[in-house]
Parts: sequence; C-alpha cells; structure tokens
Amino acid sequence: MRAIVGDRLLVHGRIVGQQDRTAEVIEVLGENGSPPYRVRFEDGHETVMSPGPDTVVRHFTSGEE
Repeated sequence: MRAIVGDRLLVHGRIVGQQDRTAEVIEVLGENGSPPYRVRFEDGHETVMSPGPDTVVRHFTSGEE
C-alpha cells in the first residue's frame, strides 16, 4: 500500500451494519509512501494507523475537490 498526503483511505466496515469510514492522509510516517499514516477521519478524529486488507487508497487528484 502506498499513499501521499491528501489521499483518502476508505476503511470498509468489518461487521454487518458497520458503516464504511473515510480518512484523509495528513502525514506519511513510513518510507516511500508506506504505512503508518497519520489520518483525520470525517468527524475530526486524528490517529496513526497501518491500514489492513479492509482499506482502499483513493489517490488525490486536483479534479476531485
């Protein structure tokens, strides 16, 4: 998994009824775009995470926002 600042991580819910969550990568702590990442979720919560197989990177492009 590779990400840069500004990319979005889509974290799929792991259990029935759990909503997917989106987080913005605000800092890359690994080498060459690899985890861990400091992220900010939609509710403003910030954390450091190493995404698992239930996470997809949505790369930022200037046309998205």
